[in-house]
Amino acid sequence: MKVLYVAAEAVPFAKTGGLADVAGSLPKALVEAGADVRVILPKYGKIPEEYRNQMRHIYEGEIPVSWRKKYVGLDTLDYQGVTYYFIDNEEYFRREGFYGYGDDAERFSFFCRAVLNLLPAMDFWPDVIHTNDWHAGLVNVFLKLEHEGDARYEKIRTLYTIHNLKYQGVFPKDVMGDVLGLDWKYFNNGDLEFYDAVNFMKGGLVYADYISTVSKTYAQEIQYPYFGEHLDGLLRSRKDTLFGIVNGIDYERYDPRTDPYIFETYDYASVDRKLDNKTELQKLLGLEINRRKPVVSLVSRLVEPKGMDLIVRMMDEILQHEDIQFIVLGTGEKRYEDWFKGLAWRFPRNVSVNIRFSNRLAQRIYAGSDIFLMPSNYEPCGIGQLIALRYGTIPVVRETGGLKDTVIPYDKKNNTGNGFLFKNYNAHEMMYALKRALTTFNNLNAWYRVVENAMHSDYSWKKSAREYLDLYEKLAAEK
Repeated sequence: MKVLYVAAEAVPFAKTGGLADVAGSLPKALVEAGADVRVILPKYGKIPEEYRNQMRHIYEGEIPVSWRKKYVGLDTLDYQGVTYYFIDNEEYFRREGFYGYGDDAERFSFFCRAVLNLLPAMDFWPDVIHTNDWHAGLVNVFLKLEHEGDARYEKIRTLYTIHNLKYQGVFPKDVMGDVLGLDWKYFNNGDLEFYDAVNFMKGGLVYADYISTVSKTYAQEIQYPYFGEHLDGLLRSRKDTLFGIVNGIDYERYDPRTDPYIFETYDYASVDRKLDNKTELQKLLGLEINRRKPVVSLVSRLVEPKGMDLIVRMMDEILQHEDIQFIVLGTGEKRYEDWFKGLAWRFPRNVSVNIRFSNRLAQRIYAGSDIFLMPSNYEPCGIGQLIALRYGTIPVVRETGGLKDTVIPYDKKNNTGNGFLFKNYNAHEMMYALKRALTTFNNLNAWYRVVENAMHSDYSWKKSAREYLDLYEKLAAEK
């Protein structure tokens, strides 16, 4: 099985969000499972020099951008057993950031067209092209519209993965001619049109052979208006070719037995050493050193979809009535950053707020906390709860998307489950779920059973990679 995995970012080369973690770990798991999977990305100027210096230049030429032609180069690098390709054009990609520029429509349509036009230079003809999010959506469109009649391309099937339906790549409609170089009939017939604008993700969905998203529950949720971001009708029409496969995490990278960032390494057999991480974390952040005081943590973007309104509504009351410590790490909207700073001022003995992001501190918080709070309004999959489970830190989450698929309610009667959930997006429901976790924490035997269940949960990529391989094989069989 030969697969070309197309993404705008991948760890360790470029990262802004969860897509990079998936693109940096799923292809590796697929290769380990026996597939020939290669990854293609833009060659951003921000890619670390250590990787840029290892790249091998294999092609340069030109490709069309509507009525004009632009330089394109292709570099390659083997990393951890996976072949990576990098599409080079300094005008488009040698910038301080990755997205958010006025010419993003041109930059990523160029990227999508280059992916297909450079297949001969790669000498790699995949059975499946796996495209991800809006940045890669036009690969599906160009494959069908610009390579019709070429037997090499007509054999290729496409799988399009939605990582977050909210971000769709919507641009003014005049990009149809001046940037995309496509006939207006594909706008007028609704394939790319979205409220009188051009929608890259919609095009990707319309022209994909199969569609997937990053959890089974999210695959159902996005077929309803509340989660569907005005594409729910299209997704309902594609429900027979829409699949949910939950994300995993890289179990080599996130491993409390070997993590170089944490104070003490541990596993379930030595879980008492997790408490050493707790006391060192308390010491580092200036909190009372107390092994039995519950530490609740939040490692998150401080934005509305992550449930910040629920925390703002209830955390003062929780801190007034529960003897806990609360640790926050993240950045986001100024209104939330300011509120959390105020919370730390009101409860200086019990709250540590860190308005920044640090991988080292994040890992220390995962290892040193008892409870991980993730009250998202929606969550396609989520990675925080998966890392927390790996480190034996018990999630308290809302029952949505991938949170519902990965966090199993604790049942004290049967000693099953690995976390605590609440159903409705409601601050009091969040508080009651947290109180259930704290009540269990006070029963040491029960708590260690939850921790054991959490650390024995398997959300590595092995199972999900097998599901993707099955989907690729099903797709390829339909040629």
